Amino acid sequence: MGKDRVGIIASVSAKLAELNLNIVDITQTLMNDFFTMMMIESDNSLDFKKLQENLEHLGSSIEVKIRIQNEEIFDAIHKI
Repeated sequence: MGKDRVGIIASVSAKLAELNLNIVDITQTLMNDFFTMMMIESDNSLDFKKLQENLEHLGSSIEVKIRIQNEEIFDAIHKI
């Protein structure tokens, strides 16, 4: 999430490719100048904490907030 600008999706996609993650699904929307995006990535052997650190660092560098969730937690939240 963050202020919309050119290159957000490209930056996140490039980082995921660098980490050998495939984007399975993606959706994004704009509300005024506020950009939000949700992605589902394929499983890989990268440690969740390491992935989280990589994406938080990327988020800081491109001035957006990146939050990740394990799929099991996401599914459980949306079943309630």
